[in-house]
Amino acid sequence: MTRSRERDGWQNQLQFSVLTNFEPAWRFLHSRPRLRRITNHALINSAVSTMPARPNALSTLEPYTSWSSLTDRTYSGRHLPPVKASGLPDQERVADLFTRSGAGTPCPKSTVLFAYFAQWFTDGFLRSDRHAPRDPRRNDSRHEIDLLPLYGVTPAWTEQLRAHAGGRLKSQRIGGAEFPPYLYDGGVKKPEFSELTVVRPDQIPADRLDTLFAAGSDTTNSQVGFTLLNTLFLREHNRVAGVLADAYPGWDDERLFQTARNIMIVLLIKIVIEEYINHITPYHFRLQADPVPFKREAWIRPNWMAIEFNLLYRWHGLIPPTLHGEPVWKTIFNPALVVERGVGPLIDDASRHRANRVGVFNTDPALRPVELASIREARAVQLAPYNDYRALASFPRVTDFDQITGDEATQSALKDLYGHVDRIEFFPGLFAEDARPNSVLPSLIGRMVGVDAFSQALTNPLLSPHVFNERTFSAAGMEIIGGTGRLADIVGRNVPEAPGEYLVTMTREGWQRI
Repeated sequence: MTRSRERDGWQNQLQFSVLTNFEPAWRFLHSRPRLRRITNHALINSAVSTMPARPNALSTLEPYTSWSSLTDRTYSGRHLPPVKASGLPDQERVADLFTRSGAGTPCPKSTVLFAYFAQWFTDGFLRSDRHAPRDPRRNDSRHEIDLLPLYGVTPAWTEQLRAHAGGRLKSQRIGGAEFPPYLYDGGVKKPEFSELTVVRPDQIPADRLDTLFAAGSDTTNSQVGFTLLNTLFLREHNRVAGVLADAYPGWDDERLFQTARNIMIVLLIKIVIEEYINHITPYHFRLQADPVPFKREAWIRPNWMAIEFNLLYRWHGLIPPTLHGEPVWKTIFNPALVVERGVGPLIDDASRHRANRVGVFNTDPALRPVELASIREARAVQLAPYNDYRALASFPRVTDFDQITGDEATQSALKDLYGHVDRIEFFPGLFAEDARPNSVLPSLIGRMVGVDAFSQALTNPLLSPHVFNERTFSAAGMEIIGGTGRLADIVGRNVPEAPGEYLVTMTREGWQRI
């Protein structure tokens, strides 16, 4: 059954048609530097302008605007006022809407490497409250794309992760390859890493403690993809620090470290926009991380992560039943896999392994508790219904279930749970939508990701016109930045233990537009 497009909105349909057709015209625009910059600026502005710009009038602190709600970023921002809902379906039944039976539905476009990257880089800024008891209104975020998983949650963490020589981060050699140092020794945390923590330590088997790495985030060891990418970026940081040390022998450790850190953050932002976002979108034009044109836009405001953005990034359906030949549960808190298999081979394997689809009925049963926690969190902060967020994001409100999805089983489940489309909650509504053609995300998630991704990434202080220059990054640093736009660039520079030609792609080999 085909989804009804009756409530997509004619402007949205026209824009989608223009951006996903006329490939020769888009290729021409991309081939001319001046036209490319103008087009890039216009498309990004158009994407961000579909929702109100920051600052949000509200936060999770209280249901009205106050000075504290506008300034206290320990509480999450929110796009819409809280709504008290009654008669909602049982949370366990809603969690059933997400849980798959069997292998699930594969994504036609994405690889597991895309899933790994999405989880790892968002872990740096979408951080829920870590205090006990946990407050769902609060966060533990610095609200910037700043490579927190590599550099640490606090300055004290950063100090303990640094080698304090040559601008480098601490590392160790295993089998001729570079890895982060171990966090534990003999089942006891090393004194040099006293500030560092690990999530859910009581759930980690005792025989795995000594395999955990010292890292900037408490979740880095929790999943093989996190550990894999953190190891890769640690190698690149130390490589960049070495390049700077050779180019500028008069620089001390502090300047080498801080400049390498600046360079690394910009490399991540470039990959986010020029590979990750371009993979997500179904468009022909390839967007670029060009900070120069964005000087006076209304959305150039300080970053503040919203609770809705945190929840819409729960893409657990991407994870297939097995990873690198192991059931998903065997890859949790098992960083030894990265040492045993090697960074290059694991990235190659992830690039050849098809991810599953983002959506309902597709989450591994092992991750069902995480979906249930997300449902509870959305209710705790009283998020407005799904249809209200469609209106906020410049989509018409849906009036029937077949305007959300063409899948009859999903329509039936939503109708059974909610009775009417206006009662559908934000979190399940997001994931019940069908993916857009040639995209990996449904329409509302895709739009909200675009708004937040561009307005969060391109407002990074390192991309300010008066900061993005050789004075900040050095001539050698600008050369590294200019020569990096894909994850493959970093992989190619950092797998000396197993040199070879590795496939590094978020888009599945053989994928073709429909």
